[in-house]
Amino acid sequence: MSFFKKLKEKFTDQSDSVSEKFKQGLTKTRDSFAGRVNDLVARYRKVDEDFFEELEEILIQADVGFGTVIELIDELKTEVKRRNISDTKEVQSVISEKLVEIYQGDDGADSELNIQEDGPTVILFVGVNGVGKTTTIGKMAHKFKSEGKSVILAAGDTFRAGAIEQLEVWGSRVGVEVIKQAEGSDPAAVMFDAIQSAKARKADILICDTAGRLQNKVNLMKELEKVKRVIEREIPGAPHEVLLVLDATTGQNALIQAKTFKEATNVSGIVLTKLDGTAKGGIVLAIRNELSIPVKFVGLGEQMDDLQEFDAEKYVYGLFANLVEVEED
Repeated sequence: MSFFKKLKEKFTDQSDSVSEKFKQGLTKTRDSFAGRVNDLVARYRKVDEDFFEELEEILIQADVGFGTVIELIDELKTEVKRRNISDTKEVQSVISEKLVEIYQGDDGADSELNIQEDGPTVILFVGVNGVGKTTTIGKMAHKFKSEGKSVILAAGDTFRAGAIEQLEVWGSRVGVEVIKQAEGSDPAAVMFDAIQSAKARKADILICDTAGRLQNKVNLMKELEKVKRVIEREIPGAPHEVLLVLDATTGQNALIQAKTFKEATNVSGIVLTKLDGTAKGGIVLAIRNELSIPVKFVGLGEQMDDLQEFDAEKYVYGLFANLVEVEED
């Protein structure tokens, strides 16, 4: 059974709303990437060096990342030889299979959140201004609230004008409490207050916002370290997740941001926003493969429930949905 057929059996049931969200959210990338792969397959009768060269170019333009593309092409060549594939149409299924394998990797990184059974789970959000960090926090609070969990938000971005108010708007919309101090306050002091509130109210989840002034990198990173020290002192083992928010529409620039934050703090996962707004959704693979950080959530639209847990197979299904659905049984 081809990989496409396995995906079809797993995800083409229209009752699977999450798979449908991935399909809709990856429309721009699919129209660009899968469309060009389809065209490539139609133009070549056999799988040769020229075919692989053009495929390499398509993958690079989808922001899969140069290192990841070279690795993928080498693996494809090996697999094509091993399976004795000569028909270019058969390569499409192998590409999708290898994309999932590359994403899943062999480092054991888990894409699920590290939720604590006892006491508050502390999730620290980091990322530069403008990537959708506050909106993502609001959507995640909504997700946890809809699961029946009690949530508190900490307004730790005390420097950006309007950041506290923006988080308060989301808190009001979702129906969760926001712990704050005056603009310009010490973010670590906000975290201390938020942790005391979370403990007193026996909250399940504490989500902490932070400043995102990457241009002042040294001060920002020192500030993050101070915030983390306060959290760890008050709740040993916390923060349980450090989620870096990246804007998918910035492509390779997102990869540079990820490298910078990884150097300064132990990022445990990526939240990739605005994936629905770019044709370069291959950045998911570049981040995972080149930095060994799992993408834990992706933004697939503007609605409150469009922040979805990342799933490599659903991602590949979203990329190749049209091909999956037309392949004959």
